[in-house]
Amino acid sequence: MPRRVRLPGADELFRPTTIPDAPGNAPAASESEDAVDAKPSGRVKHDSKVTVYMTSDELLDLEHARLELRRDLGQSLDRGRLIREAVAMALAEYAENGADGELARRLGAS
Repeated sequence: MPRRVRLPGADELFRPTTIPDAPGNAPAASESEDAVDAKPSGRVKHDSKVTVYMTSDELLDLEHARLELRRDLGQSLDRGRLIREAVAMALAEYAENGADGELARRLGAS
């Protein structure tokens, strides 16, 4: 039985990998340089790998969110990119709020 490799389409290969700066999206002058550098890497070759174990329900929730975002945004979205974005958001929130923030609260409740 022949195996076919699924290759990404042209829309996935040639889509923009950065978000253009909108006039209202300029960072505040009081933001630290670390917060500006904490953006997810997007579609680039990554040097490191992290393995994350999830329950079946967590994986289904992740896949459901990925498919909804794919439908809403009209472009392919892989789980790795979704997870990198979520981690970047959580780390930015922690950098801003520290131990008083949502990430610390949720980790403390575990």
